Amino acid sequence: MTGNLGGWHAVIILVVVLLLFGAPKLPLLARSVAQSLRIFKTEMSSSDSRDSETNSRKGSE
Repeated sequence: MTGNLGGWHAVIILVVVLLLFGAPKLPLLARSVAQSLRIFKTEMSSSDSRDSETNSRKGSE
């Protein structure tokens, strides 16, 4: 889906985001998105380790 996006599309999306949130709130928005991604990655890695632990227990029985 993102393969069809060109440079102009990114510029248009950036302008729309600026209009919606305003320039002063962009750093807070970026910080929130980064924190959410960090939490998501942490949960995914802990989920993967739990899955591999469960699979190793099933294999040893």
